Amino acid sequence: MKVLVVCLGNICRSPLAEGLLKSKVEALGLGWEIDSAGTGGYHEGSQPHEKSIEVAGRNGVDITNQRARKISREDFSKFDLILAMDTANRDDMYEMTSTMEQRNKIRLIMDLVYPNRDVSVPDPYYGGIEGYEKVWEMLDQACDKVIEVYASKAGKQ
Repeated sequence: MKVLVVCLGNICRSPLAEGLLKSKVEALGLGWEIDSAGTGGYHEGSQPHEKSIEVAGRNGVDITNQRARKISREDFSKFDLILAMDTANRDDMYEMTSTMEQRNKIRLIMDLVYPNRDVSVPDPYYGGIEGYEKVWEMLDQACDKVIEVYASKAGKQ
């Protein structure tokens, strides 16, 4: 199973989701490939935001080796599941797809927790550490659901 998590700049939310999901699937021995990207290329090559690094570290997850990148058209073929942090990211990715198969890989990361409610993970970029902690809590819940649903579908691959 190959999963891509996507936010706007790939320095706050999606690095947290990548690190969190990666740590969970590794602990379970699932062998999934997890990556992250942004719909905008504003921070390409940069480390995650210092507050994301801090919150992840406090929770036992090291994301310092991650580097921001912009999503590419190839990602829609490479990944089995593409998880957007918010409706704007989802809609931007819909515009990039060329087939319904690609479009059907995209969903909001919170959809499994709150089905059919279009719940977005808020962007903590301009706020304090509390916003990053709230994002971590939301993503922790979402990642558990992703594993619960897709581990059985993927045959734990």
